[in-house]
Amino acid sequence: MIAKAYAMGAGPGAAGGQGGGGFGDYGFIIMMVAIFAIFYFLMIRPQQKKQKELKSMLENLAYGDMVMTSGGIHGKVTGLADAVVTLEIADKVRIKVARTAIAAILQKTGAPAPTVKP
Repeated sequence: MIAKAYAMGAGPGAAGGQGGGGFGDYGFIIMMVAIFAIFYFLMIRPQQKKQKELKSMLENLAYGDMVMTSGGIHGKVTGLADAVVTLEIADKVRIKVARTAIAAILQKTGAPAPTVKP
C-alpha cells in the first residue's frame, strides 16, 4: 500500500499530500468570482432593472390610464393618492386598490387631473 502511494507521487516530499500544482487556492477564488459575476449579470442585474421600471411606471400613473392589477382586474384610473388608486371597472363601479397592485399600464391617455369645484 505504501509503495502505491510513493508511485502516485504522494511520498514524504509532497506538500500536504496534494499532487499537481495548478492554481491551488487562487483557482478556487477565481472560480468563486466567476460564479458571482455570472449570477450578477444573469439574475441580480435584470431583477434590479425590472424593479426600477416598475417603480417608474407606478410614479407616472395618471388619470384616465387603463391599467391591469396583479389580480387581473382591468380598469380606468379615476383617483390617485399616495398609496391607493381608484379604478373604475364598470359604469359607476369603482374600487380602491393599492398602488403596488398595479401590474401594467394597458393604455396611456395622460389626461389632466380633474379639478374640484368648490
